[in-house]
Amino acid sequence: MSLTSLATLSTLDRAGPQRITDLARLEGVAQPSMTVLVGNLERDGFVVRRGEPSDRRVVLVELTAAGTDLIRSRRRAGAQAFARLIDKLSPGEAAALVAALPALQHLRELKEAQRAGTTPLHGTQAGR
Repeated sequence: MSLTSLATLSTLDRAGPQRITDLARLEGVAQPSMTVLVGNLERDGFVVRRGEPSDRRVVLVELTAAGTDLIRSRRRAGAQAFARLIDKLSPGEAAALVAALPALQHLRELKEAQRAGTTPLHGTQAGR
């Protein structure tokens, strides 16, 4: 499965159902490319297209149970592999990694804000 397909499934898992145009913008691809990608994911049983209850003209893409299972199992496998690598660090390296966690969390928040089209204040962090 392509990285774009996995990223799209991950976005749907995090953000919930999305329009194809919004998915294309979030993933940085052209709308026609996202339409093809969603068609492939739908064919493979990882997503479904549903009408928006408040506006029948709008079609939303959402994860199926199979799509949710796939993305979450990939995340678990990645986290387990990363944990095995962390176990190989020296105590000093592990402490440095722990000390860096707030900055890494802030980077994640900045990236999510960028993807959502919002801009947090410079220098702000969660919990401050």
